[in-house]
Amino acid sequence: MINFIKIDIMKASINIKRNSFIFCLLLLQTVFLSAQNTTFFSGKILDKTSSNPMHLATLNVLDSNISTITNKEGEFVLKLPTNRMLKQMQISFLGYQPLEIDLSTLKRTGNIIYLLPAPTQLEVVELLKNKNAKDLVLKMLKLKNNNYLNKSTVMTSFYRETIKKNNRNASLSEAVLNIQKTPYSTSKRDIITIIKARKKTNYSKLDTLALKLRGGPYSALHTDLIKYPDFIFTDNNYDSYTFSFNKSTVINNKKVYVVAFKQKENITDILYYGKLYIDSETNALTKADYNLNLSNPQKASKLFINTKPRNAKVLPTKANYIVNFSLSHGKWHYAYSNISLDFKVKWKSQWFGKKYSLQSEMAITDWEYNNNYKITNKNKLKASSIFEEQANGFLDNKFWGAYNIIEPEKSIENAIKKINKQLKKS
Repeated sequence: MINFIKIDIMKASINIKRNSFIFCLLLLQTVFLSAQNTTFFSGKILDKTSSNPMHLATLNVLDSNISTITNKEGEFVLKLPTNRMLKQMQISFLGYQPLEIDLSTLKRTGNIIYLLPAPTQLEVVELLKNKNAKDLVLKMLKLKNNNYLNKSTVMTSFYRETIKKNNRNASLSEAVLNIQKTPYSTSKRDIITIIKARKKTNYSKLDTLALKLRGGPYSALHTDLIKYPDFIFTDNNYDSYTFSFNKSTVINNKKVYVVAFKQKENITDILYYGKLYIDSETNALTKADYNLNLSNPQKASKLFINTKPRNAKVLPTKANYIVNFSLSHGKWHYAYSNISLDFKVKWKSQWFGKKYSLQSEMAITDWEYNNNYKITNKNKLKASSIFEEQANGFLDNKFWGAYNIIEPEKSIENAIKKINKQLKKS
């Protein structure tokens, strides 16, 4: 689950070639939807009691594999074929009552939708007292063949990665990807191909420091703890963790166990800590939110840094991973992941260090079972490639308009406007 950063000094023009994280899931259509055949809805999802925006709320069109999620402002954009306009949409969020809405009752824009908190049922808490948290995690992984997709699938996903320097946006890359997703019951790796990519970079904000984050969309795939448990848990390190129960919760009216894990105090290895949200009926993992232990940043930096200038000190200050799973046709699958990394870079000639933030996220927007779909070696995205090298500018708006994408954050939109102005000046 570690993402590796390579830092180089560039004497002339500065290149940001960065790759970070994500993926895994399926494709419902192999033919792209044209703008004439689609309709879009947009709006916000808010907490009913506080009116706060609901970040990462999931919107699913029932009886289909079409879905999207909300951004940090609670905003969403849902695009679907016009022949599905009469269907219902379900909105769900951890700890809240799911809501079903007829799509025919929505406006095209400006929809404000509220979710109500779902009180945790007391009997769930009582049940937790009689269970062993570690045994539940082991059972969760053992039941992956029963709970998760056990057929070959093709997934369409939207991918984004951003880089900030001192909280100012410097680069944005986005892509639509196809993923050849292997069954959860096999050890075969998933394969990714790029359908379309675009990017914008403000090189002036990066000084002479170029960051390379290896992995790209494949890092997203590896957040799938069910498909790739060895990135967190192995047969040799289970005893290095302490597992315990937190207060249980509810997802889509289903009881969910919340298992916290962290490495034991006597363990010096760099491991993880976080929470696992496990469905009480099926023992399936529905969500995971975890971090890399950075109590020893000097030691942890060796896991991230491949090469760096001798006069630069680079220390990770944050490494957070979030992965969500969706239930469709009785099977769970990877649906969304977010990787957020912060680094402090200090040069010996400087009094103060600079903060670099790298974030990547991927959302599955559609999928289908398909045993015949194969990505050739020629079209396969290599795990070692730098994602931004594959992106070639903000082009083809008609193409991008046909997808259920994560609506860009307002801060990103503002950054792109500033970048465009500076590019025109230059």
